[in-house]
Amino acid sequence: MTVLSSTDLGFLSRALALAERGRGRVSPNPLVGAVVVRDGQILGEGWHAQLGGVHAEVAAIEASGGTDATAGATIYVSLEPCCHQGRTPPCTDAIRNAGLTRVVVASDDPSDKASGRGLGILRDDGIRVDVADGEIRQQAVDLNQPFRKHSRTGMPWVLSKVAMSMDGKVSSASGDSKWISGDASRALVHTWRSDVDAVAVGIGTALADDPALTSRDGEVKSPRQPRRIVFDSSGRLPLESKLIATLELAPLTVVVGRAAARGQVNALEASGVDVLVATGENEAARVTSAMEQLGEQGITSILLEGGPKLNGAFLDARELDELRVFMAPMLFGAHAARDPFEGSGSETVADALRFKTPSVVQVGEDLLLTSRLREW
Repeated sequence: MTVLSSTDLGFLSRALALAERGRGRVSPNPLVGAVVVRDGQILGEGWHAQLGGVHAEVAAIEASGGTDATAGATIYVSLEPCCHQGRTPPCTDAIRNAGLTRVVVASDDPSDKASGRGLGILRDDGIRVDVADGEIRQQAVDLNQPFRKHSRTGMPWVLSKVAMSMDGKVSSASGDSKWISGDASRALVHTWRSDVDAVAVGIGTALADDPALTSRDGEVKSPRQPRRIVFDSSGRLPLESKLIATLELAPLTVVVGRAAARGQVNALEASGVDVLVATGENEAARVTSAMEQLGEQGITSILLEGGPKLNGAFLDARELDELRVFMAPMLFGAHAARDPFEGSGSETVADALRFKTPSVVQVGEDLLLTSRLREW
């Protein structure tokens, strides 16, 4: 790692801010931003704006005026440049052809096709390569957690959203849960939906609430809709549900067990639903099976909006990566009120899962607690 100057760090921060502009539009590709600089002046900026479109490095070079303008300049990139032919040509070729003489990178690309290869190619061509460390690297790594996990494991990154009372309950004893969190919190969840590849609930939530699980910006449908996923071991989802009625807005996957009735499965498939059969001896094992299959389909991120049973199954399967909890200023005060996680759990304090880097902010009248279980 190289000790970068404050000027370098400033341009890398700009590259990270540009990368954010592609959120929700480029998956399964990573978020990437780039800035071309000469003598402390920005020549051009770019970011990966849509899947199949030009990569950030190429966009920044084109914005700079092309090869004649960029010869001898430096490019700051939020992620290691790609060196393989994918939907677009390798960015290492674009950097060499542009005559850039220095590349400053905020973070590595852990995928098999990269993992330092691009940086090695550039160095072999005599281009100076500097890789960041410390806080700016951490910010770049945080930016692409879904991409990094999927690259390393083939599994989707899972974000669990919970809305609960001050005494840790997600519904009253009668099952009433609308609405625990406030308007501002629910609006924020719609933003999260548009950021991820898929939103998942259990059949209990699907039957009780009949949700559409689409993403809305106020009263307006968001431009990108996530795949909807229902964990429904016996295939009970009604054919007249909103999830099926809105298939023209977003695809729907129903995860069933091997014991699901063939007639139910056939009816779901005839309605246009993608049915996925999860295997395993218990709910946690079936969660893992489903995650493996969804990862193979290219799903890199899932927002889990499940009820206590599904949340507990994901926790028992160790398939949670980040937890975001809205804590509302209310109390249920009843032992029969529902807890957010109802799995097998941990028998001792020593065995309990511990999350990292907790943070708290206020959202409307609620508190939002965010914490990560692991980093990729």
